[in-house]
Order: sequence, then C-alpha cells, then structure tokens
Amino acid sequence: MKIIRISEWYGRCLSACVRPCFLRKIQQRSIAITSCQKTFTEASTNSVLKDNITPPLSKIQSFSSQYPSSPEPALKSAKLAALHARLTLPKRLPLQTLAITLVDPSADPDPRFNNAALSRLGQSIISYHVGEYLLCTYPRLPISVLFAASYAYNGPKTLQLISNEWGVETAAAPGPEVDPGLLQFSKLQPGTNIESEGSTTRPDVKNYFRRGMSSRLVYDDEFGDKMPLSNNETAPAPTEKACSGFVAALVGALYIHGGRKTAKNFVKQHILSRHLDISTLFQFQNPIRELARLCNREGFELPIARIISETGRWSRSPVFDVGIFSGKDLLGSGSGPSLPEARIRACVAALKSWYLYSPGNDVRVPSDVEGQKIEKDWEPVYIDPGEVVLS
Repeated sequence: MKIIRISEWYGRCLSACVRPCFLRKIQQRSIAITSCQKTFTEASTNSVLKDNITPPLSKIQSFSSQYPSSPEPALKSAKLAALHARLTLPKRLPLQTLAITLVDPSADPDPRFNNAALSRLGQSIISYHVGEYLLCTYPRLPISVLFAASYAYNGPKTLQLISNEWGVETAAAPGPEVDPGLLQFSKLQPGTNIESEGSTTRPDVKNYFRRGMSSRLVYDDEFGDKMPLSNNETAPAPTEKACSGFVAALVGALYIHGGRKTAKNFVKQHILSRHLDISTLFQFQNPIRELARLCNREGFELPIARIISETGRWSRSPVFDVGIFSGKDLLGSGSGPSLPEARIRACVAALKSWYLYSPGNDVRVPSDVEGQKIEKDWEPVYIDPGEVVLS
C-alpha cells in the first residue's frame, strides 16, 4: 500500500476546484491563476495550492460571523429607504447609519455595528429636552409628578409606541440575511422572569435606609427608578427595550449628522407634541393638611371650606358643591355626594391650581438661545421654592 501524506492528499483533492481567495485583490488573483496553469513539480504545485485554495469553511464562517450586521446591504433595502422617506429624515443621514440604529447590542455585540453608543447619546438628548420643557412650562411641579411626566413622554413604553407608529417591524431572529430595514435583537425566551430586581448602584442598598425622594434625585435615573449594577447589553432583550433603543439611537444619529437643531426639532415633533394631561398624575395623601401648610408658607390666610350650593340633602343622591376660600379668594371648588368628600375634592383642586401654574406653552427654554445671537437678553425661568413636604 502506498502511503500518501495528508498535505499532498489535501492538495490533490482540491486541485480540480481551485479558486482564489475572496480577500485577495484582482491583481493577486490573476498572478495566482497564471501560476496554477504552469507545470511545476509536485512540491511546487502543493505550495501554490496552499496559497490559492479557498480557506476551509470554518475559517469563512468565523470571518463572516464577526460582521453579522454589515451596513453595506443598506443601500439595497427598500424597507430602509421607505423608513427614511416616511420620517422625512435629512439627506445628510445616510442609510448605513440608519441601518445601524436598527441593530440592538443583543443582536451584534460589536460596538461598531450596533446602536449602543447612539442610543446613549439619543437618550440623553431626549431627556434633556423633555426635562427643560417640563421645568420651564410647569415650574411648580412636585418631584414625583415630574418623574411621572418624564416617563410618560420618553419612557420605554412611549418610545415603543412611537416605533410602532413609524411602521418599524422586528425580525424573527438576527442574522446577516435579515433585511436591514427590520429591527434586529435577540428575543427573550418564553417564561423568562424580567421583573426580578437585582443589585443596584445605590450606596445605601445594604444599610436598609428609607428610599426617599431626595435620594431618588441623586442615585436613580431620570425617571426616579433604580439603576441596575450590572447592565449586560448583549443579553436577550424584551421588545420594549429594543424599540426604545432604536428611537433613542435615531435621535443620536440625527444629532451627529444633522446637528443640535435638527435633533431638537425631531424630538419636538415626535415626542413633545404629544398631549399629556399632567393633572391626572397627582396623588395626594392628605390634601387638607397639605393645603393648610402651603397657605402658611406663602403667607396666605388659612383656608376655609364653605358650601357654595347643594341639592337633595335629604334625598338618596345628594350633591354638595364646596369651595375653599383664603380670605375672599376662591382657591378651588369640588362637588361630591357628601360634605367631607366635596371638601377633599376642593382641596385637591386648589393644590392642582397651584402646582400646575404655567407661564404659557410658548415659554423659552435654555436650548432656544444656545449658540444663537438674540436681540434681547435671556430672561431666567421662574424658580419655585418647592413642594410642600409633610413631616
């Protein structure tokens, strides 16, 4: 039996289907092909084959797996072009960048091809514009209501709703064969518990201190929620997180390619233009006592409840209209089937009328005069002493 070396057998088996490596330049391919056509000895033929045969399948897969979401196919995607036109995005924002905003870190851990950096930038820009709008339009809002209003404007659920309204569809699974116009992310397996709370970044987590409103301002995020200590971006994510990350990444891409003004107009058109009834976000524990403390702090006369009108006192369904007066000024009024309930509703109405004070919807915010030459000087916004804290 004749013994054949593995290297010689490998070269003989592949000599019939020799093709140049796809990574080489055209000139190198021509040189390699002409060298293969010449007649050499068996040793020289094997050396040429080793230089020009296609790499094994495992090497090709490992090379292509490093770039599963390459932005090159974005120029041929009809979905991506339709999304670009539907949102009236500027031409300075290329389709390749728009394709990157649709790739979640759970789909591609490579930071060059996912939207992790753009999402952080965009979320900061959205939070800044929403925060300055709320603080300048409603300067007397309590901190808890401010957190709730911020979450209603740019929370994950709202951004997911915006993404659905834009017509963005999700891919079944990420991969290089997926259309770049689809949102790619690794979905959670059924039955995964996402409500479990782990360790946080708060330094008082082991001291069992009371988590008050002041500590939420210092240690928690822009919504007053706890920030997890370990944030694994490449782990499978829920649809809500992936959609909100895409919207934030798109704002970040607009800021990079279009500038500050373009990103601000986009946030104003798609996020701040939504109607939010802030009066429904209030929740008072003891409105009668809080109103009395507020009048005492502001130097008003103590509030007094008076019956404005009533009907059917001795009937099955009476209605009482009670007003809260501070001297001769009516602070608020409320109606109810009993005098105590009508009094509480009147106190709540008086507190809401105080906290919902607004100089108008057209109030200037700090970003309006940033980097611009204005004719008149900047007028600082109204700063309230703060909400009433009951001990």
